Amino acid sequence: MGKQTRAYQTYEQVALHILNELKDRFGAEYFESSRKIKGNRSGRNWDIEGKGVCSEDGVFLIVECRRYTTSRLKAEHIGGIAYRIIDTGARGGIVVSPYPLQKGARKIAEAEKIHSVQLTADSTPEQYIVRLLKELIIRPAPGVAVGSGVDPVVTSRRTQSAISSPTSSSRELKKRAL
Repeated sequence: MGKQTRAYQTYEQVALHILNELKDRFGAEYFESSRKIKGNRSGRNWDIEGKGVCSEDGVFLIVECRRYTTSRLKAEHIGGIAYRIIDTGARGGIVVSPYPLQKGARKIAEAEKIHSVQLTADSTPEQYIVRLLKELIIRPAPGVAVGSGVDPVVTSRRTQSAISSPTSSSRELKKRAL
């Protein structure tokens, strides 16, 4: 298993851990890892990185993680996720990536109830920067004093540009957000 594959698997695990911490924002009871879900229309088994379970009666969200470190997700990527949502009967989806979506991808995501979550590529469960639903959430490294407690710092949309920069490291982003 190569270094990139391990990093990608870890990124998925970290993303699902953080989504579980933030599950209420998505109306989910919990998020679970990799699954196969059968398509209702196509009959195909879809491999997905995660599933957000919203209720006991089968309502769920599809979670896809794309740790692309050099480019934004394109319309084709989001279009594929949109079809998985339609085919499986999911309520919507969440796509996790270090970059914001390209313009065309953003239009598809909005039309098909796909939430874009930006999570820095080097995030860990203990230390991360995530942007979702018009919020920037920063969980600093242990020992870093931010605010008055150890809970993640939540800021408004005004600071969104800090995480949007593709060349910024987590350390630089934390400094800008503070």
